[in-house]
Amino acid sequence: MLRRRRPLLRAAAVGGTAYAVGRRGGRQREEQANAEADQDQRIADLEAQQQQAQYQQPPPPPPQAAPAPGSSMIDQLNQLNELRQQGALTDEEFAAAKAKLLG
Repeated sequence: MLRRRRPLLRAAAVGGTAYAVGRRGGRQREEQANAEADQDQRIADLEAQQQQAQYQQPPPPPPQAAPAPGSSMIDQLNQLNELRQQGALTDEEFAAAKAKLLG
């Protein structure tokens, strides 16, 4: 009877060990799947935020209003020059507005 107990004891030990390893592996796979799902969700949220930010860019500023027609041409040119010096107008915009005033 002693001989019969050893193979059964060995089989029980191997089976119990295999069961424990299988459960631990299953839990690890489940935790890994949950971590990947969380990461995928965070990536999707970030992509959605980027798309919203892309569509919510501030509108461009309105174009500069033309100087009042009642003021003299010199006053209008001085105003345009001041705007250019302040950086509100680029050199090209200044030249275009100046050409428009002069004819």
